[in-house]
Amino acid sequence: MLSGFKIFSSDPVWQQIVTEFGAAVTTDSVLCDVNMDALDLKTPVSPALLKSSIIAATDNTAIIDSVFGEHVSLSPIQSQIVTLLYKSGGMSADDLKVALGYAPDATTHSVETTIYELRKLYGHDFIKNINGIFKLGRI
Repeated sequence: MLSGFKIFSSDPVWQQIVTEFGAAVTTDSVLCDVNMDALDLKTPVSPALLKSSIIAATDNTAIIDSVFGEHVSLSPIQSQIVTLLYKSGGMSADDLKVALGYAPDATTHSVETTIYELRKLYGHDFIKNINGIFKLGRI
């Protein structure tokens, strides 16, 4: 039901519940898809309400609109990378791969290709690589 979501919670009960629904529990409240501690869920909660609350919490439209200063449509991986860089302040390519669900030693070039595409669309300074750390720059 929640496969593919990375969820943070400091509460072991919520950790168990979201694990049983197929989500991955993470110890990083910044690089997660949803921070359960920030949701205002009153128990008992139905599985449908839990799922809809988690999906609603993953809407990063406000972050994307803030970064670009207007509404833009991005592919899911582009949106994830921009959101991760915004939330974290900067990440290495390996950290981005892990945050996107890839192994750090994966031979995929999805992250680099997506960054190339974003730079092509919004300028080379949009995503900077400073000492191996990708950071959002200016549009």
